[in-house]
Amino acid sequence: MFSIIQAAGWPIWPIIFASIVAVAIIGERLWSLRLSKVSPRDLLPKVLQEYHKAGISAEMLSRLQSNSPLGRIFVAGLRNVGSSREIMKESIEEAGRGVAHELDRYLTTLGTIASLSPLMGLFGTLIGMIEIFGSNAPTGSNPAQLAHGISIALYNAAFGILVAIPSMIFYRHFRAKVDALVMEMELQALKLVEVVHGERQI
Repeated sequence: MFSIIQAAGWPIWPIIFASIVAVAIIGERLWSLRLSKVSPRDLLPKVLQEYHKAGISAEMLSRLQSNSPLGRIFVAGLRNVGSSREIMKESIEEAGRGVAHELDRYLTTLGTIASLSPLMGLFGTLIGMIEIFGSNAPTGSNPAQLAHGISIALYNAAFGILVAIPSMIFYRHFRAKVDALVMEMELQALKLVEVVHGERQI
């Protein structure tokens, strides 16, 4: 592996750094965007059961706040449970925007890596081409420099594409997952508002 990096020359290092960042983001988002962590299915029934049984307490709100992003949205609504339906919905929507922004964390960076990796590979290819042309002198060409230039050109192009493809796949996957999670949390929060205001059964 080290011999390949040597053959690819210095332009490969930004691509390697980008690949390390991409792998770290993918791992972190796979862990953080689990449905059970973001929007637990059993949270709403538990909250409503506790609300009908004992009302709202500071301990309940504190526990919900640290439970999950969905819990934080519920807290925003429950703090305004004595207000009108519209005010309760507005407070939930405000909290929801903050949670959605948090779920989007690092995705812009991953999308940027997916877009820039082929360009970094192309930059390496151009450096390799310069090496190739530099190997031609009036007295003849330098075979070692020519081979080195070809290696730089090909390896950088290949590594750039290799980093871009999985980065783009996971970027699209995470974007769709965030949209689905936000929709799920909106539905759960709307159900909370309607049950609390007596407009539907649990």
